[in-house]
Amino acid sequence: MIGTRTPFRVSFAGGGSDLKEFYSRHAGCVLSATINKYMYIFVHPYFDERIQVKYSRTELVSDAGDIHHPIVREALRKFSISGIDINAIGDIPAGTGLGSSGAFTVGLLHALHLYAGRHPVPEALAREACAIEIDILKEPIGKQDQYAAAYGGLNLISFYPDDTVRVEPVVLSPEKHQELENNLLFFYTGGARPAREILTDQRRSTMSDQNTFRNIQVMTGLAHKLKDSLEAGNLQDVGAILDEGWRLKKELSPKIADDRIDYYYELAGKNGADGGKLLGAGGSGFLMFYCERTRHEKLRHALKDLREFKFQFDNRGTKVIYDTASEVNGDD
Repeated sequence: MIGTRTPFRVSFAGGGSDLKEFYSRHAGCVLSATINKYMYIFVHPYFDERIQVKYSRTELVSDAGDIHHPIVREALRKFSISGIDINAIGDIPAGTGLGSSGAFTVGLLHALHLYAGRHPVPEALAREACAIEIDILKEPIGKQDQYAAAYGGLNLISFYPDDTVRVEPVVLSPEKHQELENNLLFFYTGGARPAREILTDQRRSTMSDQNTFRNIQVMTGLAHKLKDSLEAGNLQDVGAILDEGWRLKKELSPKIADDRIDYYYELAGKNGADGGKLLGAGGSGFLMFYCERTRHEKLRHALKDLREFKFQFDNRGTKVIYDTASEVNGDD
């Protein structure tokens, strides 16, 4: 039995610059952090040579090529494994803007490597996850989720035209790290949406519309500015940077925000929030706000129609939580 735990992420600035349509022409970068909400993957030998997969549905097949779940199908083809039982459990539903697909792919690959007796490094896991989702399955997504899930922590992740990626930790004092966490509030707007339609529209406009391309360039600059502000301990800049990035992001596609999202965002701004954004590609999911703790109750009252989402930062990337082969059970 092998078990892995892989964190979800929140993205602060630079979203959209991890798409190849952008970084092939201009280096992209995203500032993100992993949180204590996870994707759990457990793998175990099956009774016979068939393959059983359990996620939101259960599949039992004789050949990996017959698996409906595309990521599991392609991962098992890569490893040529049969006679296996795979179970996936997520803390948060898919399609809510927290990078669940990337966490799933990284966690699954991690578990399968361990099952095969190998111990991969984070860069290899992230690169392999991107290859499955982007190159093989042709999903219209970027690379940030896979690298965030593999490495963990608060990082500036840069994407270069030659397809290389650099993960650079953002260094804060423990006090400022805690202050940043304390000043962030999350609210669930309801629903889930596949990112495909929004990201396809965004990719198209990035290639054809110069204003969209320039907006993303500015957003990469905001990611660098946010890193500098955080490392200097200037947390008072966070809200304004988030707000500027959100207003630029909304111009990338008309599908990113609707009247309901705009209503709650503007209401938050009138009730203590210094700035914020809708996490993920857009459409629905979680609104994140930066708000000084003295104004939290005012903001919570204003957004009482929405469910608040509690979290903490997690500085670990994907990790082994259970391994009967090496007698690991718990933190490694």
